[in-house]
Amino acid sequence: MSSDGEGFRMLPDHLDRTRQQELVAMVAALAQEAPFTRYVMPRTGRPFSIDMTNAGSQGWIADRQSYRYSPVHPVTGRPWPAIPALLLDLWRGLTAYPHDPECCLINHYRGEGAKLSLHRDEDEEATEAPILNISLGDTAIFRLGGPRREDKTRSFPVASGTIMVFAGPSRMFYHGVDRLRVGSSRLLPDGGRLNLTLRRVTRPAA
Repeated sequence: MSSDGEGFRMLPDHLDRTRQQELVAMVAALAQEAPFTRYVMPRTGRPFSIDMTNAGSQGWIADRQSYRYSPVHPVTGRPWPAIPALLLDLWRGLTAYPHDPECCLINHYRGEGAKLSLHRDEDEEATEAPILNISLGDTAIFRLGGPRREDKTRSFPVASGTIMVFAGPSRMFYHGVDRLRVGSSRLLPDGGRLNLTLRRVTRPAA
């Protein structure tokens, strides 16, 4: 395990091959109920280079109007599937937060050209809650900055089975994915990478 003293923790190889395969099968089942969707960015309408879906009582979505959370899938109109117990167990075991997540955003990077520009997760009310990040499949070249967009960044590989926790100050750090090392993993049947992020969206009642 590595930690940067700002609340960021990286746990390489935290998930063994069997557990990774279980998670991939779990995502496939979730996607049957809530299909992956290619969102577009507000105002410009430019599509993302990755596909997304969610589990939980809240799902992160994007369209020409805004980035926001919604209790229903933007295409099917149905509620998102529940967050599976396997993910809740990881959250409870690896974060010190006393309340369960309400969203698991699942990003599917399908190959060359798939990336995520530098951003920070700030659409949640509960910004004091950590974010737990799970990587499956091809290695990503991950970029981590600071609380301001202009802060210096560093990049490093994140391989399949790695979990990262963004807590404390790092919860509001800018981050992104520059590219994939395409073909570096055979975990996903069609290649690519899955990234799951568990988030608390609303502030718990006092």
